[in-house]
Amino acid sequence: MQTDIQHAREVALEILKPSQKELEHGLELHENSLVVESYGFAPHPALDNDAIQAAVDAGASALELQEIVQDSLMTRMVTDEAQRKIFMDAWDASGVTCVLQNAGEEGSTVKRLLKRLARFNWTSDMLRDFCPRAVTPDDIVAAKEAGRHCFYMTGNGVPVPLDFVSVEEELRFILTFFRLGVRMMHLTYNRRNLIGDGCGETTDAGLSDFGHAVVKKMNEVGVIVDVAHSGLKTCYDAAKASDRPMVVSHSTCAALNNHARAKTDEVIRAVVDTGGYMGVCCIPAFLGRSGDINAFLDHIDYMVKTFGADHVAIGTDVSYDPPQTGERVRQPKTRQRWESHWPEDAFPEKYRDTTMSESMAWTNWPLFTVGMIQRGHSDDDIQKILGQNVMRVARACFPL
Repeated sequence: MQTDIQHAREVALEILKPSQKELEHGLELHENSLVVESYGFAPHPALDNDAIQAAVDAGASALELQEIVQDSLMTRMVTDEAQRKIFMDAWDASGVTCVLQNAGEEGSTVKRLLKRLARFNWTSDMLRDFCPRAVTPDDIVAAKEAGRHCFYMTGNGVPVPLDFVSVEEELRFILTFFRLGVRMMHLTYNRRNLIGDGCGETTDAGLSDFGHAVVKKMNEVGVIVDVAHSGLKTCYDAAKASDRPMVVSHSTCAALNNHARAKTDEVIRAVVDTGGYMGVCCIPAFLGRSGDINAFLDHIDYMVKTFGADHVAIGTDVSYDPPQTGERVRQPKTRQRWESHWPEDAFPEKYRDTTMSESMAWTNWPLFTVGMIQRGHSDDDIQKILGQNVMRVARACFPL
């Protein structure tokens, strides 16, 4: 096991302090379970600093540099043998079969969403013996049985052409992106858009008339409705509008930490009533309290106690990032990106304690299972949380 992965394991074990019996039981249960992440990122390879430096020296724009960085993070495992091994070792260490992969840049324009999807489709096609793209939910089960991993793509936004010809014209790319492999879409991302308000807005006007049409079209096509980054009223309105199970793919409970990205019990209940779930994430600032693996487990405990184990998942919203080799390239300072829209947050000072994030490292997935064993959750409930709930919703939404 790579040194950094082992270090993260040791950090988490020092916090959890499981007995030998709890550790062995948890690791065995994790290995034998179908583990499906409700939202996240497959391991990243290291950045190609030489390519970035060459672009900086050539006077590349901020947008061009962003493209080079994203290509490194999403496709370098295809072309670089050493980075491919790092990528595969990290994914194997996690015990995760399928990642509902962030495969669409945050936003809603067609061009913006297409680029990241193309990168991950390329990676999954070229590494199909290790991590193919799952087309149907049954493909995820087949990957587990074959000892492989797989992607199930999420678009991070609803693609709209912004032609404003008609509502129907604005909806047409939902089916197009579904046929390209996207199985889940965020309605909003922090800011307000044509569909509704994001969680970062001071107002919370809810789902728009167009937003209702979007939810209906997503239900019809078979795309899972995701409100992880939506305002609370937008979440609630979408739940009431959806005819199929919908989800909060990666969030936390406002009852434990009232962060802008957290969801209230009322919203979670509305989502649960559709047959959906909420995935608990691994972002210290969202979790609050200690901000570590114990805080993460607190949110899982609260979800199970309040809403039942049938409606809980894990969507870490983090990735494995390997140690960088060589000197990191200094890039020009740029303005805050449009989608990075957050209210003031009192937590970031604490977040500098890397113990928090290290304890919830993406490769520590097996220890999430150990922690749930320690908290007294049954094996059956843990397997629901690890993947069965995601599979149930995926099957309920898939149109065939």
